[in-house]
Amino acid sequence: MEYLDFELPIKELEEQLEKCLVIGEESDVDVTNTCKQINKKLEETKRKIYKNLTAWQRVQLSRHPSRPYTMDHVRALCGDTFLELFGDRGFKDDKAMIGGLGKIDGQSFMIVGQQKGFNTKTRQFRNFGMANPEGYRKALRLMKMAEKFGIPVLTLIDTPGAYPGLEAEERGQGEAIARNIFEMIRLKVPIITVIVGEGASGGALGIGVGDKVYMMENTWYSVISPESCSSILWKSWEYKEQAAEALKLTSSDMKRQKLVDDIIPEPLGGAHYDRATAFKTVEQYIMKGFKELKDLSTDQLVAQRMDKYCKMGEYKE
Repeated sequence: MEYLDFELPIKELEEQLEKCLVIGEESDVDVTNTCKQINKKLEETKRKIYKNLTAWQRVQLSRHPSRPYTMDHVRALCGDTFLELFGDRGFKDDKAMIGGLGKIDGQSFMIVGQQKGFNTKTRQFRNFGMANPEGYRKALRLMKMAEKFGIPVLTLIDTPGAYPGLEAEERGQGEAIARNIFEMIRLKVPIITVIVGEGASGGALGIGVGDKVYMMENTWYSVISPESCSSILWKSWEYKEQAAEALKLTSSDMKRQKLVDDIIPEPLGGAHYDRATAFKTVEQYIMKGFKELKDLSTDQLVAQRMDKYCKMGEYKE
C-alpha cells in the first residue's frame, strides 16, 4: 500500500500493528490486548483523517496510484460480458478512450470512459488518460450506435484533461469536444455518468453530459486543475491547496451547486481500501439511475436533459 503525506499517521499505526502480530507469532508473549488497543487507535485515526479531508487531499486521493481505474470498474461491473470496440472510423484508435458493450445486472450498456495506465509503460500507452480528438469521435460513434439500437449509455470519467498537444489541436480537439456535448444533449437513450477519478476541464465534459451524473466521494470535477489554476493566478504551483479550496471542486461542492445529481460513498480511506465494496456501490447507483430513466419516453428524456443543463449557472442576487 502506498501512503499519501496526510496518511503517514495511519502508516505508523499499521506498521506497529504488524510488528505486534509478528511478536505474537514468534514468541509466547500474549499481545492480544496490545493489538486491540492499536487497532482501536488505528480506526479512530482513520475516521479523524478521512472525515476532515481538505479539497486538495481529495484531489490527492482521486490520483492515488492504487485507486481503481475505468477498466477496473468495467471488469467488476460487466465481468466477461464486456466487448471492447475500437476506432473512430476517421483517423485511428485512441487508447486513452475505451468503449464497448457490456452487461450490468443483466442490462446491456454502451460503456465509454477514459483509461489511465498503472505503470510507466501503460501510462505512455494510454497517454495518461488524455484523449485526442479521435478519442472523442470514437466515443461519439459508439454513443450514436447505442442510440440506433436503443441501448443506454454509461460514461466513466477519469482524466486530467483532453490532450493539449499541437497535433490534437490540428485535428480539431475543441470541435470534437463541442460536437460531443451538442450530440449528447440530444441523444435519444438514457445517459448515466460516473466520475470515478479526476474530472478535469473539457476533457471530462466531452463525455460528461448525462441524465444522471454521479461523483464518487473522493473525486473532483472542475474547469481546471488546482496546479494549473495556481500557476495562472500566482505564477507558481505552490498555491495549489488554496486553488483547490477556491475552485469548489469536491463532490460535496458539486452536489451543493446542483451540478451533479448524487455522491457515491466510498469505503473509509477511499475506493482502493475496499475495491469490492466500492464496485458494488457504483453498480447500485448506476442501476438506480437507470430504473429512474428507463420508462421515460424519448421526448421526455431529451427535454428533461436539456432543461437540467439550461438551469445550470443560474444565479440570483
